[in-house]
Amino acid sequence: MAIKFGTDGWRAIISEDFTFENVRVVSQAVADHFKGKGVTFAVGYDWRFLSEKYAELVSEVLAANDIKVLLSDKAIPTPLVSLAIKNQKLSGGIMITASHNPPAYNGIKIKASYASSADEKITKSVESLLGKNKVKSISLEEGIASGSIETVDLRPGYMRFIRSYIDLDLLKKSKLNVLVDCMYGVGDGYIKEILGDTGIKITEMRAGRDPLFGGISPEPIPKNLGPVFQEMKNKDYDIAIVNDGDADRICAVMPGGGYLSAGQIMALLLLHFVEDRKWKGSVVKTVSNTTLIERIAKKYALKLHETPVGFKYICRIMLDEDVLIGGEESGGIGVKNYMPERDGMLLGILLVEMMAHRKKGILAIMDDVEKEYGRFCYARIDMEYPDDKKKKLMELLRTSPPKKILQKPVKETKAYDGFKFILEDGSWLIMRLSGTEPILRVYAEASSDAEARQYLEFGKNIALKI
Repeated sequence: MAIKFGTDGWRAIISEDFTFENVRVVSQAVADHFKGKGVTFAVGYDWRFLSEKYAELVSEVLAANDIKVLLSDKAIPTPLVSLAIKNQKLSGGIMITASHNPPAYNGIKIKASYASSADEKITKSVESLLGKNKVKSISLEEGIASGSIETVDLRPGYMRFIRSYIDLDLLKKSKLNVLVDCMYGVGDGYIKEILGDTGIKITEMRAGRDPLFGGISPEPIPKNLGPVFQEMKNKDYDIAIVNDGDADRICAVMPGGGYLSAGQIMALLLLHFVEDRKWKGSVVKTVSNTTLIERIAKKYALKLHETPVGFKYICRIMLDEDVLIGGEESGGIGVKNYMPERDGMLLGILLVEMMAHRKKGILAIMDDVEKEYGRFCYARIDMEYPDDKKKKLMELLRTSPPKKILQKPVKETKAYDGFKFILEDGSWLIMRLSGTEPILRVYAEASSDAEARQYLEFGKNIALKI
């Protein structure tokens, strides 16, 4: 197969393309790219099928190429690998995970020395080195005996840092009742332990290891959240925090079952940083993220960047300047004074911190925001879309873009990541191809849920005509 790195890593179906042989080939290419004196890598893995075995294979290849390996002694969330790179000044890292993809997938995320997703320069280099050199490998036992592979516990360092980042004194006074939906991912237990000695009561659901993720994709979007919606309708929780399979993404659910998208969460945390923590800095959003962020940035005269989808683009700006917050609509958000990386667990705690600081429930906070900035309703659908139609659709949108959507004139078109059609009233429709799956993503934002869904149908109908 042609191994290709998408927006964040290489992902493929287990035993079909994600095989022991291909994992070794990718690992050798990574070793060839990063080779040099004193190179040290952190290697972590999630709870997907065979992830621990794939992590061993990666470690065996890296060690055979004179790269020192710090191999996690347990399944861990992706942010722990990145934080280890930052704290220990490592050369990079590899995380075995397919993140939010369906259960049949596994994947490899490459983390660079700057403690975030490898940029395109690195991934293109790795792709060019695939199969160029014979795979070298030693056994795990040989690596451990020689000291080239060391099993380590990355959890304590992460726990210490997060507890130093949040306002523990404030949270100790709070009596909030929080539900955490782990989606059967490796975020299980982290928020509960971090907040264990505060006044916050934590209840977990969909916890523990299930490589089938309860029969759904561990992606925090509405179609996968039926159980948590039901819990929030039936029980007295102040908020539900939901993390994806490797716990670097977030969404939330409000009392009564209302969905709080990642874009809304990013907007709320932007307000929390500016108004409550009194922080300053620039803001970075992807093209598919909410216009609400633009409105807040404008009010506080904050420099705003807009990028293609993919956290690596946000990361690059976070490395170059003082960024207050940067994020994607899909749930990956980075924050100031941390690292240029996503962390759904930290974001969830910060959302709870905002509620504790303002002494308000999340519904009241959202009501305040809508009164000041307006209502922004976001919707998205993912369509299976065959490869032979992809180029035809993109060419159609380029040469014959819609002039109107639901009788509203298109005011502006952005074409640097798929196509975004912005209407005169500020609402919009986006059509773009996934970088990791045979999927067409259709996004919309409008002033009502019904209208946003109508935009999605409009986009879907264009795609189905190809």
